[in-house]
Amino acid sequence: MSAASPGAGGPGPLALVGGGEWTPGASFDAELVRAGGPEVLILPTAAAYQRPERAVARAEEYFAGLGARARGLMVLSRRDAQDPEAASAVARSRFVYLSGGSALHLRSVLKGSAVWSALLEAWESGAVVAASSAGAMVLTDPMVDPRGGAFTLGLGLVEQLAVIPHYGAPGDEKVHRRTLALAAPGLPVACIPERSALIRWPGGTWVSAGESEVQVFVDGAPASLEALPGWGRPLSSG
Repeated sequence: MSAASPGAGGPGPLALVGGGEWTPGASFDAELVRAGGPEVLILPTAAAYQRPERAVARAEEYFAGLGARARGLMVLSRRDAQDPEAASAVARSRFVYLSGGSALHLRSVLKGSAVWSALLEAWESGAVVAASSAGAMVLTDPMVDPRGGAFTLGLGLVEQLAVIPHYGAPGDEKVHRRTLALAAPGLPVACIPERSALIRWPGGTWVSAGESEVQVFVDGAPASLEALPGWGRPLSSG
């Protein structure tokens, strides 16, 4: 079974967020809370060197406004990601949210770890998984390399999909154009603005949600959401 294959009950909702997480405008979060329940587990791994406790505090305040309770799980290093108690907390969670920050650090911490296996287990058993900015980039394979916009290996929760977060942000246009030009033939690239999300609901329907519209490109040309992997069917490695 591939990393993105469904378990017995099928995978839960997946939200790939373009950045600006836990701020007004991210209207889709209320729906994710309804799907996953009022307990949200925050993994600030990508923000390990950017005051991760502040990210957790922001999430706690934000989700309290939605009638939910967020709590942080400080998986900040490789050692943390191999901790059995941390992995158990992730496996039990019904809503796991990965913050933005450093995509390369997040990948190095989670790849092949106990916490990553637990996240897959939770998602495949129906839990909500949301990931913003660096988190959204890392969950796909291939992954956009933040060092210049080319492609590298991601963790592959969803295969044959790449994500450009912060799409439309001033100053990033040149890098985003380079990424689209370097994409392999037939590879869908989802360009996700801040406070917006590309969400896959159980059953295979992908939707654009939030403040701005998600754009998908294949071979450099605009494409519909139906070009995304697993449209209307279970995700698989093909």
